[in-house]
Amino acid sequence: MAAGFRFRDYVPDESPEKGFDSLFKIFMQLVTITSGDVGEALSWLSELDKQYGLTDDQYGIGDFIEDLKKKGYIDDDPQKAGAFKITPKSEQNIRKSALEEIFGRLKKSNTGNHHTPHTGQGDEQSTDMREFRFGDSLDQISMTESIRNAQLNHGLQEEFMLAEGDLEVRENEHKSQTSTVLMIDISHSMILYGEDRITPAKKVAMALAELVKQKYPKDFLDVIVFGNDAWEIKVKDLPYLEVGPYHTNTVAGLELAMDLLRKRKTANKQIFMITDGKPTCLKEGNSYYKNSFGLDRKVVNKTLNLAAAARRLKIPITTFMIASDPYLQQFVEEFTEINQGKAYYSGLKGLGHLVFEDYKKNRRKTL
Repeated sequence: MAAGFRFRDYVPDESPEKGFDSLFKIFMQLVTITSGDVGEALSWLSELDKQYGLTDDQYGIGDFIEDLKKKGYIDDDPQKAGAFKITPKSEQNIRKSALEEIFGRLKKSNTGNHHTPHTGQGDEQSTDMREFRFGDSLDQISMTESIRNAQLNHGLQEEFMLAEGDLEVRENEHKSQTSTVLMIDISHSMILYGEDRITPAKKVAMALAELVKQKYPKDFLDVIVFGNDAWEIKVKDLPYLEVGPYHTNTVAGLELAMDLLRKRKTANKQIFMITDGKPTCLKEGNSYYKNSFGLDRKVVNKTLNLAAAARRLKIPITTFMIASDPYLQQFVEEFTEINQGKAYYSGLKGLGHLVFEDYKKNRRKTL
């Protein structure tokens, strides 16, 4: 009797996975939500343990905390007795987790610059083939394809013959560096109405930062936040980012983004802006002009003027609007038309995918 396979229904184990690895995945998510507050994250983890039985008699929350310390993920906080803080190792792990969650597992690239549509003696081989032309270098010739052509064109002969017309060349793609500024809205509306919008925005920023580091190491990525004012933050500070009692000074954010890009010597420059509301604030000297009721033309006109200024500098702005109010869409459409950029109206779940797709598309063109 021939050997074979017997199939039956798979019944998964309904008991949750226990141990360090399963708790660590949850802990990383909680630390992101609590903006790096280890104590609050562990408190939430304990509550989840009570409700869902994440631990057992063999491995408890206390064991998990000790393992976090031994493995270098948390350390004692010198500023607070009995408190913990996350370490740089945790910060990097959070970014990697965000990248895997949002963009999937990406293979590490040794080069990683943005592609332009031009071909010739570039840096990376493409899948496109063409006939040999005068001036092509020998290393561009695809020997496999050329030998196949010779056999088809001349048949099987006693002496192998390879003519110029048999040669095929694999196209190379020129690549260019890209400088990107990611603007994140941290106004109070990002946590209003019972919806946490800042955590997905942070995850997207961390994932994009890790993507650039792994796949496009020659690119530049700056991250700025804007509320009443705007300021630059380091990638390592992203897990600690919190919303404040701020209005939305989009003008300050755009001014800072354009200042940063002026210092970059790359040909390709762009701004990604993640926001959920309308511009409501301007800084005038040492005071602030604020109006949260509707679209104030004084604020809007200054914002639109900056959109036009960015266009003159060849800096496209891509707006990711985490809201769908019709009057907001009208403003974003006007802003986008003046800048000749792009706009997306996205739910929180689709935000990361849109940012990734737009970044990937820009690898294939000169902005």
